[in-house]
Amino acid sequence: MDQKITPFLWFDDQAEEAAAFYVSVFTSASRSATKDDTRIVDVTRYGPAGADAAGRPEGSVMTVAFRLEGEEFVALNGGPEFTFTEAVSLMVECQDQQEVDAFWTKLSEGGEEGPCGWLKDRYGLSWQVVPSALNEMLHDPDPAKAERVMAAMLGMKKIEVDGLRHAYGAA
Repeated sequence: MDQKITPFLWFDDQAEEAAAFYVSVFTSASRSATKDDTRIVDVTRYGPAGADAAGRPEGSVMTVAFRLEGEEFVALNGGPEFTFTEAVSLMVECQDQQEVDAFWTKLSEGGEEGPCGWLKDRYGLSWQVVPSALNEMLHDPDPAKAERVMAAMLGMKKIEVDGLRHAYGAA
């Protein structure tokens, strides 16, 4: 993999569970995911030095490297000192409403739905689930169309493509 920057996600002690959850979500919700580009890549365990420094049991999971749609991530069991905030989110660009619905349903289960396509999953990680049509409409050369689409999106939780199209076409 030639990826230069890898998101490194800090969990209390759910790194392996979270990585497996994300792999299952992308495997089932995405029509373009393949077995090789969405999977657990590697699991490392705390040895004596790391366990002592981190206050973790020796032999317990330290990191889980995983891949979603070809993008590499690492999940760390680092302890309760740090938690996720909305200041950082992962954006999933979806082909159509079917994909938006699938990702939204799976990622928000046990989490919290937010405005404008944002949600927090069961681990507190923020995601943006957006259809590719949104970006296309927001970049329309007609500022009135783009503004109507923005106003429509601001009134949504899960983004509805039909609602965006209606606002886009309204005169």
